[in-house]
Amino acid sequence: MSLISKRKDSVAVIGVGTTKYGTMPEHDATSLGIWALREAAEDAGIRLQDIDGLICQRLTDYQKFVQITNITPKLVTATPGAGRMTGGTIQMAVQAILSGMLDTVAVVYGNDGRSAGARYGGKGDNYGTGADQLWFPYGMTSPGAVHSMLFQRHAHLYGSKVEHLGAVSLAFRKHALLNPNAVMHKPLTMDDYLASRFICEPLRLLDYCLINDGGVAMILTAGDRAKDFKQPPVFIRGLAQVSRLAQGELPDDFGFAAMQRASEIVHEMAEVGRDGVDALMIYDNFTPIVLFALEGFGYCPRGESGPFVADGTLELDGRYPTNTNGGHLSESYMQGWNLQVEAVRQLRGSLGERQVNDAEIVQYLQGGPLSTSIIYGKEAV
Repeated sequence: MSLISKRKDSVAVIGVGTTKYGTMPEHDATSLGIWALREAAEDAGIRLQDIDGLICQRLTDYQKFVQITNITPKLVTATPGAGRMTGGTIQMAVQAILSGMLDTVAVVYGNDGRSAGARYGGKGDNYGTGADQLWFPYGMTSPGAVHSMLFQRHAHLYGSKVEHLGAVSLAFRKHALLNPNAVMHKPLTMDDYLASRFICEPLRLLDYCLINDGGVAMILTAGDRAKDFKQPPVFIRGLAQVSRLAQGELPDDFGFAAMQRASEIVHEMAEVGRDGVDALMIYDNFTPIVLFALEGFGYCPRGESGPFVADGTLELDGRYPTNTNGGHLSESYMQGWNLQVEAVRQLRGSLGERQVNDAEIVQYLQGGPLSTSIIYGKEAV
């Protein structure tokens, strides 16, 4: 099965680009996106004017973006800034290419959240659920509070421990130490993790992602054109998204049903099982979501994700090296986009010390109200 019906069409990533990450008050989100797109075009060996489709996320001023880059796309659109929209944004690009309407589509993300003083949660949150009238009176004023409560339930049901969350944080920090672009380069121990201050108990500072400035861009084209460019293509073997928005922010099953359905769709489409996956990229805005995703997408039985990560499974020498760039916890919070780029670079085999040996398949997992998965491969189906 291919990405649509039974046609053997395919779509590939031919260029990726990132800015540096950190505090860059001299840039706004638009200029960060432009920086990343220029890097991606150079990576692909194309001119910006060769791009005929532009899909922006978190960039509200798409007109300014187009004017500065002097491109003339046949399709211009923008998606909301929430990280849950990342998979859907890529899916739109894939569908536009498969339709035959477009040849070369850029998906671009820019985030000046650190310099702009962005906050996730509270009355100033522009990227939240809009459910403040339901949750705020009970202290649920941030996404971290929601994840904290979910983990408390998981601990009650299955005996999960805060040390399991620490194992996630430590694994991703180890990977960040091998990544020159990562924001966090200070080594961590479990004692360091347990000594970090509570933000919303039982979640500590080191359970939270890093709000930073940065930009990411990817350039995609049809598979039959993909080998004509500068870099070896990386194919999108499968993608799926399942909504559970109607069930709210605190599902009794941690979102398991939606993730399970997305998993079934993406593996069937990609024609590869979990045993064929070489590395994972998991949306890690908070450490508990990594545990939930591992269970929901079938990488370990329900309730067993704590011991699963405690055994070093997510580390570079483990069975499923995960977030080898450091993820949102230690590279930077780019709302899923830096994880896409890391997947592509892993499959190109270009990451030096943090390269996964013989990587041929990398899967992106995202839990939450829009459960999403993308399977990338060195070869098309």
